[in-house]
Amino acid sequence: MITRELLGTAHVPGGEELQLFAHGRDFMIVLGHNELMSTRMRHSEEALAEMTLARMGRPDPTLLIGGYGMGFTLGAALAQLGRGGRVTVAELVPEIIEWARGPMAELAAGCLDDPRVTLAMQDVADAIAAGRGRYDAILLDVDNGPDGLVRAENDRIYSRSGLHSAWEALRPGGVLAIWSAARDPAFARRLSAARFTVEEVEIRARPNGKGPRHTIWFARRG
Repeated sequence: MITRELLGTAHVPGGEELQLFAHGRDFMIVLGHNELMSTRMRHSEEALAEMTLARMGRPDPTLLIGGYGMGFTLGAALAQLGRGGRVTVAELVPEIIEWARGPMAELAAGCLDDPRVTLAMQDVADAIAAGRGRYDAILLDVDNGPDGLVRAENDRIYSRSGLHSAWEALRPGGVLAIWSAARDPAFARRLSAARFTVEEVEIRARPNGKGPRHTIWFARRG
């Protein structure tokens, strides 16, 4: 029987402790009793990028991704972006990047060193607030959904004022894409109230159509 091996811990500013485990060839990042992400279930995080870019309809877009996680969304975005595309990754927890360059370096596959990528060690909410008209798409996977599970302060991202900031940071026709572990009809209504045109997609965690059902909202600015 393969046992989990604790590889590292990280304190989320204003939040709780994250733990990185290895389980055989797999990795997982855990918050308390919640498995936030795992190499066994990466499909929906990759789809966050793939499905966003499929909806862009423009060459070489400028993206903001928050946060890095295990790099699945970033890797999927880079696989589809042309040479002129640009990605800013906003990550608040330094250890997440240390793990990507350390025990998970093979998984990261050098994506953080891609010349199209800018790593911003900051709260993605601050990156959004400072990015007026800068982005063609904003891709968010900083919690298990539109609430501050990892960090209570993340609630501001999904608030009415936070969605207004995202609207202002997007170029006309831009897309705000948000990953969630579950549906949230109240949040979908909040997106609509914030003047976005909202599409809700349900997708399995694994590419074989199995695993938990996750939700991605694609909210387009007019």
